[in-house]
Amino acid sequence: MSEITIKDIAVIAAQAADDKKAEDIDILNVEGLTVIADYFVICSANSDKQVKAVARAIDEELSKKGIEPKKIAGLDDAHWVLMDYSDVIIHIFQKREREYYDLERLWADAEKILREEK
Repeated sequence: MSEITIKDIAVIAAQAADDKKAEDIDILNVEGLTVIADYFVICSANSDKQVKAVARAIDEELSKKGIEPKKIAGLDDAHWVLMDYSDVIIHIFQKREREYYDLERLWADAEKILREEK
């Protein structure tokens, strides 16, 4: 079995989000643009319940690979959940919050690895 790369972690997270019907899934390569991570995974959900389901699915899929988060924040109100996997940071937004924070604009210089639209 081959070693899981940082990019693989981002792709696994994006697939888990897609499996829970998250929308507008982006993987941004921010390596060299920031010291906080190499990849951001950004996606949208339609409700608190869906945000939590997406976060749970991502955590479960990565846990199966032996990958555990350093921190998960925002689950209580579930408008913006941030999952910190060191080199990969996952942002699960409700649509209004995603539009407000507009991380894709802030990281416009990042290479977009994957974008799925429903």
